[in-house]
Amino acid sequence: MLAILLAHAFAALVAPVCVRVWGRNAFLLLALAPFGSLLWVIANWGGDQRVRIRWAPAIELNIELRFDTLAAIMAALVLGIGALILVYCARYFHDDEPRLGMFAAQLVGFAGAMFGLVTSDNMLLLYVFWETTTVLSFLLVGHNGEQPASRRAAIQALLVTGAGGLAMLVGIVILGQRTGSYLLSDLLAKQPPTGVAVQVAVALLLVGALSKSAIVPLHFWLPGAMAAPTPVSAYLHAAAMVKAGVYLVARLAPVFATSPVWHPLVLTLGVFSMLLAGLRAMQVTDLKLLLAFGTVSQLGFLILLLGLGTPEGALAGVALIVAHALFKGCLFMVVGIVDHCAGTRDLRRLSGLGRKAPWLCGIAVLAAASMAGLPPLLGFAGKESALSAVMDPGQLPGLARNGLLLGVVLASTLTVAYSVRFVWGAFAEKPWRPTEELDDTGPVLWHPIDISRLPGEHREPPRRPRVRRPDPATDDRAGVHWNAPDQLFVLPPAILALAGLLGGLASPQVGRLIDPYAETLPGTSFSGLGLWHGVNIELVLTTGILLAGATVFAFRQQIAAAAHHRLGNADRAYDATLRAMDRLSRRMTATVQRGSLPLSQATILGTLVLLPIAMLMLGARQRVQLRLWDTPVQLAVGAIMAAMALGAIVLRNRLASVLVVGVTGYGCGVIFALHGAPDLALTQFLVETLTLVIFVLVLRAFPAEIEDSRTAAYRPHRAVLAVCVGVTVAVLAAFATAARGAEPIWHLIPHAAYEFGGGKNAVNVLLVDIRAWDTLGEISVLIVAATGVASLVFRTRRFGSAPRAVDSPHYDPDLVSWLPAGRLVDRRDRSMVLQITTRLVFPTIMVLSVYFFFAGHNAPGGGFAGGLTAGLALTLRYLAGGRYELGEALPVDAGHVLGAGLTLAAGTAVTSLLLGAPPLSSAILELTIPVIGHVKLVTALFFDLGVYLIVVGLVLDVLRSLGARLDKELEEA
Repeated sequence: MLAILLAHAFAALVAPVCVRVWGRNAFLLLALAPFGSLLWVIANWGGDQRVRIRWAPAIELNIELRFDTLAAIMAALVLGIGALILVYCARYFHDDEPRLGMFAAQLVGFAGAMFGLVTSDNMLLLYVFWETTTVLSFLLVGHNGEQPASRRAAIQALLVTGAGGLAMLVGIVILGQRTGSYLLSDLLAKQPPTGVAVQVAVALLLVGALSKSAIVPLHFWLPGAMAAPTPVSAYLHAAAMVKAGVYLVARLAPVFATSPVWHPLVLTLGVFSMLLAGLRAMQVTDLKLLLAFGTVSQLGFLILLLGLGTPEGALAGVALIVAHALFKGCLFMVVGIVDHCAGTRDLRRLSGLGRKAPWLCGIAVLAAASMAGLPPLLGFAGKESALSAVMDPGQLPGLARNGLLLGVVLASTLTVAYSVRFVWGAFAEKPWRPTEELDDTGPVLWHPIDISRLPGEHREPPRRPRVRRPDPATDDRAGVHWNAPDQLFVLPPAILALAGLLGGLASPQVGRLIDPYAETLPGTSFSGLGLWHGVNIELVLTTGILLAGATVFAFRQQIAAAAHHRLGNADRAYDATLRAMDRLSRRMTATVQRGSLPLSQATILGTLVLLPIAMLMLGARQRVQLRLWDTPVQLAVGAIMAAMALGAIVLRNRLASVLVVGVTGYGCGVIFALHGAPDLALTQFLVETLTLVIFVLVLRAFPAEIEDSRTAAYRPHRAVLAVCVGVTVAVLAAFATAARGAEPIWHLIPHAAYEFGGGKNAVNVLLVDIRAWDTLGEISVLIVAATGVASLVFRTRRFGSAPRAVDSPHYDPDLVSWLPAGRLVDRRDRSMVLQITTRLVFPTIMVLSVYFFFAGHNAPGGGFAGGLTAGLALTLRYLAGGRYELGEALPVDAGHVLGAGLTLAAGTAVTSLLLGAPPLSSAILELTIPVIGHVKLVTALFFDLGVYLIVVGLVLDVLRSLGARLDKELEEA
């Protein structure tokens, strides 16, 4: 299973390259990934395999995969239909299609994510794959991003399914904490948990499932997503993504079907979805929209059957999952072929295609017959089993059972009607009516129809044709020009249609493949899947449904007109909700964000004062332990820091204020050193020095003096707030030092650092091993900060690497100076002493930087300290030689340095995982090298190298943005 995930990840990575080399035919090569994985699924069918990789076992974050009957069924659909969709794409798209490589990568990646979803045993891992499919669906639906309809559909799908996924995550956490395990297998093996919290968790899980499977009232995103290319509709919205919610209901039904919130939510919304979407399918005139509303209706049917919680319902539900994936995937692909070859999907325009494309018509008829439930197709066998399950749905009372049966019969009647309407609309001969308004009975090409607003792809807005009576001698009654499709284009839907027929003929064998899952549901024995169970009530109901469906189709215009103004519009409700949220957010933002930096700081600091003090007054802590100082030196340093802080208040010169504030930072470093923390002291000194340099660079663009008129009115308020914050921090520190109730863990850290991390410097081992996840997050924040600074200064782009001396118009190669770009500095700003000192000291500082980096695992230093030291060396070069000297010192793009550092740090986590160890854990390698001798290498060194590069990249980015860029603007000014 892990190999399948890796194979799809690799195929997604190489997909853009393959498409660039082979064009659209690369889809045929990419189809080998899901097809080969399908062969593995078939070979291992019937087994119960597990994969477990430890990640973070203390918080249940492990990679747990399980392959059982339900996972096998879903995986076979995802992989099998995924392979056919990729083959279909090889003829659907043209070689000049924009972003085709990225589309291929996203589609293959989606297949891998869906496989991971259906095989995940850990609910947290399932959520990761769940949201991965959400993001990939957003990208695939929005493939034609230049079209407003595609952008709206992609955002709508992302918001609805993403919000449902967040609700599901809360339910997963509640359920995992209440049951003591996040494994689905553990959950299914125990007695059903009870309690209010569990019921809330179940309801939240159902919200996630129902939003993903487009169940009313969260159904509207699915028809809107028909703006996506047809392969996306055929795969994500017929066979894969929308089945994720159905799968989750099927997975949880054995345990939670008896929950008080289960049946009211699942059964009620399932019936509403069937009826509402069935009626909408009778109204729309776009073939893809017709199938989309049909999908919503049938998803409601699947949710209802699997939500019954009975073996018969489970058997029927899974059988219809398979049948639905086959016929709906086929029909969507047929629509794509019609759209490509006829130029339209509007059933009012199409006429006579059954005569022009008999093979395609036969394929569509076969798939639509399965959708309608006609024998001998798999849809009929599943529908028969479904009626049997609904008539005996376990513990439901008689009134609810009868209402459920009535809803299913009415919805099945509509299914038959819109199945016939699909075949009629796409392939039938329609009469010409030149004077009547456009309706569903047969308008053709010469009527003025604006289909530019209909969701679709590869379509230009049609010209407005003249209304005229066709000449039988010259005009084709079809009203459209038909280009015969390639055989490879028709092959995938033909395979799916044939599979639906063979599945129906072999329905007993199909039933035996599904039975192991149905047997996990509590209940009595159930009848198997089959085409013939004798003359019974199910057969009578099926006959009545077929006859009623034909009648509904005959009166389709009257039914559609009657329901036109009574079904409401979910899109309008969605838009109204977004507008209301926008208004609320604007009002909240206007209240708390007034564009005033002092006000924002006052709000933050006021919160810091009020909340902790309020908790202390309520008795959260009652013990205080004070020790004013250990040595008189600490008292002296503290007095100096206090004096500098007071000086910063009264000084009017900005640079002087920054310098005295810097003294307080250096004083803090001295206190660290006196307390025996040389690493912290070294880092504090380096950070403080670099911060002073950055302040100096920024202050060049400000007036030297602070204007009293801008601050006088607020001094009393700021003084009060400052005193309150200072007192609060001091009080919290006093209570915090006395809050420990157990033996401090630091006694164990030195031994653990050497035993597990291979280093004697406990601080550095903590950063790169024990707490490496925190460090990874912190360096990611550094990258974000660097990007933010660069964005504010550069505004549009980073301008690549820093300019070199040869890039200056004043460069003269014959001039000699101590620094390569030293002669380019204006004489008024040039310091020969500083340039000479820099020439002599720069190599020494860089050597010191490298020493800190390598020595940091066992002595003070590390990647962060080494990177800061190298950053100070670069700063010295910049101050001495200007912006061109910065390019001479390090002629690379800062963004590349940052990216390399993050890649190296994250790659260390992945490497540890591949070696079977927890991510970011250290592996110790000891070897003897001739001449050098015994060497002990810890893999955390590479993570520390990533930290080193990120710090250097950050400093380089800041110097280029706040230094070199501002220098250029000042020169131009």
